[in-house]
Amino acid sequence: MTRLAPRPAVKICGLTRPEDARQAEEAGARYLGVILAGGPRLVTPEQAGVVLGAPRPGVGRAAVFGAHREDEVARVRDALRLDVLQLHGDPSPEAVDRLRADGTAEPWPVVRVAGAALPEKARELAAAAGVVVLDTMVPGHLGGTGTPFDWQALARPLDALRRAVPGVRIVVAGGLRPENVAAMVRLLAPEVVDVSSGVETAPGVKDPVRVSRFLVQAREP
Repeated sequence: MTRLAPRPAVKICGLTRPEDARQAEEAGARYLGVILAGGPRLVTPEQAGVVLGAPRPGVGRAAVFGAHREDEVARVRDALRLDVLQLHGDPSPEAVDRLRADGTAEPWPVVRVAGAALPEKARELAAAAGVVVLDTMVPGHLGGTGTPFDWQALARPLDALRRAVPGVRIVVAGGLRPENVAAMVRLLAPEVVDVSSGVETAPGVKDPVRVSRFLVQAREP
């Protein structure tokens, strides 16, 4: 089913270099993301602060967390002055509630998708956070595999989630590239699209041409 798609915000994730973060911001990215959860784009909190630079209006500062304790997440959140806590470590709705109650940053719980159905937990997490990230289920990986899920198959389950949790914002990640993001946006109409490997020349090294192309294609009507 083809939807009337909005023009989603774009998150450029897996940033490891300050110059890539600056270029992504200049190209129009709404969110800049760093990864603290492992993998080839892993940075330390100290490195993340250098990559993201000083807080500034109009740019959301996001970090991807894995098997971190809530107090660790809160400590990094405060140190980096984060706007988004992207939670890949199978968070509970109760943990999301606690992090959201602080009001400092938005928790974005991640739901890993396989096949033609959303996991049972998706509705609870969406209700707790008001937002949910859909990423591809790949055994042994929290995310960042560059593998898309079946967007066509998820269109109806996603419509059902939106009816069940009115106003929920949908973030789509997993295997997005300049060549396919417009088609996904037309199918799923997410509020945010999240890209990392699809705009790189090497892990953690962004290609400014592909970043700019991605921004254009994501916002195609």
